[in-house]
Amino acid sequence: MDLKYPPKMHFACLPTPVQYLPKLSEAFGGPEIYIKRDDLTGIGLTGNKIRKLEFLFAEAKAQNAELVITCGGVQSNHARATAIAAAKAGLRSHLMLRSSKNEAPDGNLFLDRLVDAEVTFISAEEYQAVDKMMAELADEYAKKNIKAYVIPEGGSNALGAFGYISATAELQEQLSQLGTVVDSVVLALGSGGTQAGLILGTKLLHTKWDVLGFNVCDDAPYFVKRIGKIIQDWRDTFKSNISIEENDIKIVDGYVGKGYGLSSKPELETIKEVARLEGILLDPVYTGKAMFGLKDQISQGRIDKNSKVLFLHTGGIFGLFPKKNLFF
Repeated sequence: MDLKYPPKMHFACLPTPVQYLPKLSEAFGGPEIYIKRDDLTGIGLTGNKIRKLEFLFAEAKAQNAELVITCGGVQSNHARATAIAAAKAGLRSHLMLRSSKNEAPDGNLFLDRLVDAEVTFISAEEYQAVDKMMAELADEYAKKNIKAYVIPEGGSNALGAFGYISATAELQEQLSQLGTVVDSVVLALGSGGTQAGLILGTKLLHTKWDVLGFNVCDDAPYFVKRIGKIIQDWRDTFKSNISIEENDIKIVDGYVGKGYGLSSKPELETIKEVARLEGILLDPVYTGKAMFGLKDQISQGRIDKNSKVLFLHTGGIFGLFPKKNLFF
């Protein structure tokens, strides 16, 4: 692939492994299920977010930023990864987290506090204007002669998309070494950047698999628009004429359940099933919902039992702890 990557910092432990899950494949009634372990990108930096942050932090450092600002839910994996990456990079961090109250530190929020991130809690209504609020916060820091770099929700923008363009190349090489070809790559969809990067990567590398995003909030039309914008921004920013159509953005809707960050019994039972069969820990906000969705799609015959599926484990283990009382 003749693609020039922007500068990046090296935080993640790469490549992350690809594993076959024979017991889960049997339990789900076929197809062959593989998993890409992006939950193993590094202790503390667990999950998919760090791939994007490697590029974003390189730009922040190039701009001589002293502090990074980002946002998310109170148990945001992205916010936690950003705070820890900031500590590693020698920068301060300020997180704007969606919550109705000043929460006790647990799970991701505990780790945010542990690395001394500044945390501002904002309401769900305020969060609708969070990009504007982060820009205003950066202006406030500028008045104090502190250069701040704003990272969007999920690290999901044109530059961040390079994280999963490069991950696509990594995955393609690993599958080649295993001598296998998958029909689809399945992932949880929260802010759109990971799927945007994977779609770009599949087009640039001419891979044969579909990218199926199981949205954990909002709905399919919302994400078709959001992912489409990230892809268009990437093409505009990096001067690419690569052709991607709206029907290349494949969303499997209907698995939001009770809502973002809220868990249903079938989702929790799926998390337990995967843990007990394969010793792999999913999270309740993202991967648990996506895996439940995959299981349900297989049971309905919407995914061919003779196909091969790769599940992208995007991390999030720390989100289990605030929900521990729901499991037993």
